[in-house]
Amino acid sequence: MSELQNVFGLHAVNALLEKEPEKIKRLLILKGRKDKRLESLLVSARKRGVSIASVDRHQLDKIVNGSHQGVVAECDTAAELEEGDLEALLQSLNEKPFLLVLDGVTDPHNLGACLRSADAAGVQAVIAPKDKSAPLNGVARKVACGAAENVPYIKVTNLARTLRWLKQYGVWLVGAAGETDKTIYENDFNGAVALIMGAEGKGLRRLTKEHCDDLVKIPMAGSVSSLNVSVATGVCLFEAVRQRNSLK
Repeated sequence: MSELQNVFGLHAVNALLEKEPEKIKRLLILKGRKDKRLESLLVSARKRGVSIASVDRHQLDKIVNGSHQGVVAECDTAAELEEGDLEALLQSLNEKPFLLVLDGVTDPHNLGACLRSADAAGVQAVIAPKDKSAPLNGVARKVACGAAENVPYIKVTNLARTLRWLKQYGVWLVGAAGETDKTIYENDFNGAVALIMGAEGKGLRRLTKEHCDDLVKIPMAGSVSSLNVSVATGVCLFEAVRQRNSLK
């Protein structure tokens, strides 16, 4: 029997119902809760023939470490995409690639927030190394608010090799690094581009940095030296969006 994963929170569960209802084995609903948002979700679940069970708060709190909002979906573990999926995705695009690479982001909360920003910015895929990267678990999917079901999260065996392959494919690699003088506002994000973000504190790994075509930073006016990686990712992505939209 395959391992089940708990996806929780109204947005995350609703997105799962819309995109992949066949993965849901059972929907657990807080007993006695009645409101419009939950009722809408229940209508959607019944239409798709999903099994529903009412349980008490203690049971939900026991199986979920986080804010479940009274709804938990027991479902098949999210399938991880790999290198071959990235090549197929790029070949299917009718527009210039716009990718996000996460180098060493291990916190599922940060992964979920990055996926959410990536979805909002129109990123076609998020790429990360298999080792030392956050899993696409229930916490990440909850924070992503449905983006995890919309933006492919591709785990690669060797990130440096994937970056070299992206270069050969014509993708310009832009890494975020505090030690550069070039700001995100001075960089050209038009064309086929991959934004590469490093882990908090450590930043980009040396080998990853060496593969970048450009290094950029967010100019900081206050006393703090850096931003949370998910916040920094959002700032960089939407500067890229601003530039790319200006040409349309």
